[in-house]
Amino acid sequence: MLAFALVLLAACDAPASDHAATTAINRPVPVIGNPCEGCEAVFDGMPAEIPSSIRLAPPGEPGVPMRIFGRVLDGSGRARAGVVVYAYQTDRTGIYPRPAQRLGREAMRHGRLRGWVRSDAQGRYAIDTIRPGSYPGEDVAEHVHMHVLEPGCFTYFIDDLMFLDDPKLSAEERRQAHGTGGNGFLRPVMVDGRWQVERDIVLGLGVPGHRECRAP
Repeated sequence: MLAFALVLLAACDAPASDHAATTAINRPVPVIGNPCEGCEAVFDGMPAEIPSSIRLAPPGEPGVPMRIFGRVLDGSGRARAGVVVYAYQTDRTGIYPRPAQRLGREAMRHGRLRGWVRSDAQGRYAIDTIRPGSYPGEDVAEHVHMHVLEPGCFTYFIDDLMFLDDPKLSAEERRQAHGTGGNGFLRPVMVDGRWQVERDIVLGLGVPGHRECRAP
């Protein structure tokens, strides 16, 4: 694992209300928290501009559409703008499909269904994707991996997003959850043919070494 990673993102023109969502990241950022295999992949292929809403699964991707949305909050429940959330997942068959571009080893393992959002002025983010499949031939519940980058401060993983209606989700998996970043066990709601899952992220919750980020 890399102890430090340097991310350079170009600043872009944007409305004043979106300024926090487009500020350049230009300082070394340590990886903190619990041990995390491949945490450095969060930086690999990161685009220069990160919006608050993305389409992670491209149009035509097989599977049932799903939207993951919510707010990024600090420990006092206040909305935090400009925080990057990285997510990656399997396709509907439960595999991480190989990306077309050449990336580092860990990022290649994350597959092509991966992407970044940055919370807006109200702390909101949204990810349009498909519902992931569980690993073929295994009793592993469906999940979406999620990771937080607080620009100018640090980066860390949070608990996977998992689905309470998944028959493969076991009581043991729920007992082993750390609550890192807030509750990751949620019940999707089907609305007009699309699953919707609301997940609020609490910065630093359950993350060893975390402190309040005061980066500009």
